[in-house]
Parts: sequence; C-alpha cells; structure tokens
Amino acid sequence: MSAEASVPLASSRGRWIVAATVLGSSLAMLDGTVVNVALPDIARDLDSGVSGLQWTISGYTLTLASLILLGGALGDRLGRRKVFIWGTVWFALASILCGLAPNIEVLIAARLVQGVGAALLTPGSLALISASIHPDDRGAAIGLWSGLGGVASAVGPLLGGWLVEIAGWRSVFMLNIPLAIVVVWVARKHVPESSDPNAHGRLDLPGAAVVALALGLLTFGFIESLWIFVGLGVVALAVFVVIELRTKNPLVPPSLFASRLFLAANLVTLAVYAALGGVFFLLILQLQLALNYSPIAAGVATLPITILMLTLSSRTGRMAQRIGPRMPMTIGPLVAAVGLLLMLRIEPGSTYLLQVFPAVLVFGLGLSLLVAPLTGAVLGAVSSDRAGTASGVNNALARTSQLLAVAALPGLAGISGVDYDNPAVFSAGFHTAMIICAGLLVLGAIVAAAMIRGEHRADPESVDCLPHCDVSSPAVTPRQQVRGEV
Repeated sequence: MSAEASVPLASSRGRWIVAATVLGSSLAMLDGTVVNVALPDIARDLDSGVSGLQWTISGYTLTLASLILLGGALGDRLGRRKVFIWGTVWFALASILCGLAPNIEVLIAARLVQGVGAALLTPGSLALISASIHPDDRGAAIGLWSGLGGVASAVGPLLGGWLVEIAGWRSVFMLNIPLAIVVVWVARKHVPESSDPNAHGRLDLPGAAVVALALGLLTFGFIESLWIFVGLGVVALAVFVVIELRTKNPLVPPSLFASRLFLAANLVTLAVYAALGGVFFLLILQLQLALNYSPIAAGVATLPITILMLTLSSRTGRMAQRIGPRMPMTIGPLVAAVGLLLMLRIEPGSTYLLQVFPAVLVFGLGLSLLVAPLTGAVLGAVSSDRAGTASGVNNALARTSQLLAVAALPGLAGISGVDYDNPAVFSAGFHTAMIICAGLLVLGAIVAAAMIRGEHRADPESVDCLPHCDVSSPAVTPRQQVRGEV
C-alpha cells in the first residue's frame, strides 16, 4: 500500500477528499440536468431555433465525449489532483462565458470550451478517492460518493427550474462559479497528489484528434441535415479504428472487445443511451412548450425517474449478481420502451397525474432494472486491472450515443426551425421521437437477449454499492478505480 493511499475515511482529511470529489463531479452532472430545464428561456432570450438548442446541449457533450479518455490518461501521467483542478478552473471560466453570452453563437462556443473542462475534471473525481483513501475504507467512500452524487442528480432539475424562474437562465451557469471555488480550495488544501507509475508511452493524441473530428462532423451533419458531413464523419470513425488497432497505447484498446459480454454490453449501451439522450432533451421541452409547465414544474415532473433509480438500482444490481445480467438487461429496456409509448399521450391539455406521471414512472422503473446490471456486465467482462479502462470506454460510448441522438433525433422527427413556437407541431415531432427512442430500447433488449449468455454473472464488487444515479452516464461502481472513470 502506498503512502498516498492511506487516508482513513473517518479522518477529517478523508471527509474533505470525498467532499472535493463529490462537488467536482456534481459540477459536470448538474450542468447536464439544469441546462435542459433552461432551454426554452434560452431560446426566447437569444432568439434561437431548435438547432441552436441542439448545439447548446451537443456542443458540451461533443468535447466531453471526445476528450474524456484523454483527460483520464493525462491525470494518470501528470497528476490526478493537478488535472482535476485544471479541469475545475477551466470549467468555471467557461461557465462565466456561458452566463455572459450575448447570442446563441457565443453560448455554443462557450459550451464547447466548457466540455473540455468537464473532460479534464470528470475522470479524476473517482480516481482521487481510489488513490487516496485507505483500501479498507475505499468501498464505503465510493458508496458515499455515489449516494451524494445521486442526490445531486435528483436536485438538479428542481434547482435548475428554481434558478431559471427567480434569476433567469444565466444563473444556471453562474451557479458553477462558487462551487468551483470551493472545489479548488478543498482539493489544493486537503487532497493528496497521485499518479499511475505504470502509465508510460506516448499519449494517443492522433486518436483523440481523429475521434473529435469524427464526432464533430457527425454532429454538424445531423443537426444541419448535411449528409456529406455525416459521411465524412463515418470515414473519420473508420480512420480512428485503424489508429486504435495500430497504436501502442490506444485510447480504446481493441482487445477489450474480444470479450463477447463486453461487446454486447457496449452495443446495448449505444442503443439505450441514445434513447435516453433523446428523451431527456425533448421531454423537458415538451412539458414546457406544449403543456405550459414552468421551468421548476418541468424539473419536478421528472423526479420520479431519479427517485426510482436511487431506490431500486442497488437492488437490481444485487439481483443481476445472483441471476446474471441477461434477464434485467432484456426486460429493463422493454419496460422503459413501454414508458415511452405512454408518453405519446402527453400533448397540449394533458394532466400530470393521468398522462405524465404514469409515463415517467414506467420509464424510470425500466431504467432502474437496466442501469446497474449493465454496469455490472461491463465490469464483469474484464479482469480487475482493466476495470477502469473498460468503464471509461463504456462511459465514452454512452456520451457519444447521447451526443448523436440529440443531434439527429429532432430532424428525424420533423422538429426544426422555430417549431417550439407551435405546440401542436412540436408535440407531433415529440411523439415521433418517442417512437424512435422506444425502438432503440427494444433494439437494446434484443441485443442483450441474443448476445448475453445465461451463465454470465456480474462481479460482486461491481454491484455492491449504490450506483451513481445520473442516467446521463452508466452507473459508477467500486471497481472503477484509477483510469477513465465517470
């Protein structure tokens, strides 16, 4: 045991370490939930159409998804605390730019910059706990980190709606400034530095550059309906695969996909998290634009999803440990798809208790059945020394699928221009989008049923604590140790 990994959780320093990492990860997480609630106000204030709102969400996710694995690798080499602090400061400065943006173009540019900060900040959060807390206390520390992160996820929509109503959408970004100041102060004063002595060789900078280019081309092509850019993005992705096959230190080790279970779990992730990206982007807009919900009411309306995740995810994780992940990974997406079909009843004039609540309840139940077993399958498919890399790859794929869904789905559903000004037109597009997302969930269920064998069991260590219930990314578990964690 190294000296740096010897801080007891019960000590003052141990509690400060957990506080710094929880607050740091909450920065990136809250930004994903509260900004969705603010989108209608952003559109009205900055005179933006649907594509501007897509870029507001996708710009952040684009740089985060492209650079998150590189951010983890930088922390391993240069120092996790150092990169964690760099990312926090970067994120805060970009948040100021977002809050001061005079038009939608500046806001989108600032969101792109903000995503870079999140890519530096996010991987180091859990890695610092793993590298600093005494091994005997590490499971409890990660459980505490997960639980508090789940609370932040639950509070996000409510906090975002409240801020938008009392102080306007710019306050959603300015909220990050005091939080970032606290994170930097605590990290500098109480968190020990750590790095990976086994991290060596050159960083896969060509791979990072090409995947960023590929995702940028795909995002631009889908949002602007320019299919030549989509084609170029696909070509760039093929080049990225070639680079990863040939480089000595790839961001995405191809050998991971030799495991049938790992391949299946990541295919399910691509389908399921694409659906989630589309749902959480459009549902909040539908509630505000078609049902005239206030920002705070729209945030509260989706709370049953997070409450179910907090309540049931650890139980479904333990169930998957006993019976294997195949059944919950098959049934969970199907139940969630039923919830999306129930959302077809959400239209102008709908009531919360009769139309909205049943849909979000069934959808949340399906996610609760799925997320923890999916994470257990990802981590159970690899050896313990590769768990961090495996979880990082899975999280990057989840972010990528959400990015592309937000970029492509409105166009596929016929939502464009200023359709948010016409509740009937937007509702029709929303219903089409929910059908597409339900189809993606069914596809995920089919992949799980066909590719995951019944004898697979999740590793007990991968499901023995409450998962991180931010459904914008896969659940976080104790096995995610020192590289690429989210």
